[in-house]
Amino acid sequence: MFDGLESMVDVGGGTGTMAKAIANSFPELKCIVFDLPHVVADLLETDNITYVGGNMFEAIPPADSVMLTWILHNWNDEECVKILTKCKEAITTHGKVIIIDLVIAEKTENYKLVETQLFLDMQMMVFVSGRERNEKEWANLIFSAGFRDYKITAYLGSMSVIEVYL
Repeated sequence: MFDGLESMVDVGGGTGTMAKAIANSFPELKCIVFDLPHVVADLLETDNITYVGGNMFEAIPPADSVMLTWILHNWNDEECVKILTKCKEAITTHGKVIIIDLVIAEKTENYKLVETQLFLDMQMMVFVSGRERNEKEWANLIFSAGFRDYKITAYLGSMSVIEVYL
């Protein structure tokens, strides 16, 4: 997933837990943890991790790839398209967006998985303006933001990696 990439922005990356794990596995990858200014203030940078404060609705630092881990399910469709559009603006010519989020299964015999997905969807609708999405709904967001293609790979039960291409 990170082969050929030189830099990555972890949008909404908090204190950098995910970026640190990726940077340890790919020491040549320059990682930027991007979150609200008060979240990243006073965090210690390393050789390949920097912290940048800002607002993802305004601008995202430029990089080969932008990663969104459990971010978009917090927002409604219109806000997701705005975020994805800012991601597209930040990506260099050969880059991609990496979304780690839930993709609701359309057809499955795993009823416990469906129960979990529906429970998480109800939480998103009650606590924030977001929701969980199926592949068709993810595709609609991706194409509405001007991307040309995507690939979904299911990992860890209900979680999936969605690679989005310019």
